[in-house]
Amino acid sequence: MPDAPPGFRSRFSVERMMLIHERLRDGAPLNCTRFAAELDVSRKTIQRDIDHMRDRLGLPLDYDRTTHSYVYTSPVEAFPTVQMSEGDAVALFVAERALEPLRGTPLYDRLKSTFDRLTSGLKGTVEFTPADHDAVSFGQFGEGRTNSAAFDTLQKAHDQQREATFAYKKPNSAEAETRRVRPYHLTHRENLWYLVGHDVDRDAIRTFALPRMSTVKLTRKRFELPTDFTPDTYFASALGVVSGQGDYDIHIRFTAAVAERIAERDWHESQRLTPRPDGSVDLHLRLGSLIEIERWVLGWGAQAEVLAPPELRTQLTATTIAMAHRYAP
Repeated sequence: MPDAPPGFRSRFSVERMMLIHERLRDGAPLNCTRFAAELDVSRKTIQRDIDHMRDRLGLPLDYDRTTHSYVYTSPVEAFPTVQMSEGDAVALFVAERALEPLRGTPLYDRLKSTFDRLTSGLKGTVEFTPADHDAVSFGQFGEGRTNSAAFDTLQKAHDQQREATFAYKKPNSAEAETRRVRPYHLTHRENLWYLVGHDVDRDAIRTFALPRMSTVKLTRKRFELPTDFTPDTYFASALGVVSGQGDYDIHIRFTAAVAERIAERDWHESQRLTPRPDGSVDLHLRLGSLIEIERWVLGWGAQAEVLAPPELRTQLTATTIAMAHRYAP
């Protein structure tokens, strides 16, 4: 009979070691010959598992010559299924901090529980001082509020492929409108949670901000997720959230004062950067909407100049004139 692939051997070895651990944890001595017969493997196989548990995992295993069996010499609460270096543990700590954008959603609780289960099986300890805890953080200006109830219901609607209804109040609207949506995707962008879905009454894919929702309900109406929808494709033409139906070639020139700050980031998958002799830099983007790019350019003040398209330049001209009037003494 051919040897099992290494992956299978490793999996079966872990399963055997877990069985050995459970027996020893319950206080029952373990005889290699008898246990090997129970599992229909060789005595040498069980001996190798025990040697690994003692020498590599650091478990308190000892051989009792009076009973010809192995025993735990001290209590073992959890089987150390994962071994990590200090660097690995720090990486895990950083990853846990990265969960902060999910706080307030059911996903956060599930992932936090997974982290807790994972770390409970670590061998040994890694010391963290208060300074270590302050070494890494994740923060965003204007972090959006999380509508946990809406998130939970919409996630269920997506998983069960059932339509959802909710009251939705658009910015600057006096009243909320009832929407019936087939949820396709939940995404965290621009510090806010959004739903992408098919608006049934408008027969179009729309993006909805969760904090603007209320009275989110799951219906009995089923739907099938379209095979041609992918989040990457949907947001390919968006600078942030607004994908749009247009096709704009954006050309912005940034002064030398901010050129390095522009060059050190990936703003969009379509971006092209062209350094200029005077230290300035030209940024080229291809977007489906002008809404977000206008706000973004305004954030750079006089350090940015839109060269194309003309309609974006016209919009910015009107906006900056209005701002000048507002701030005029």
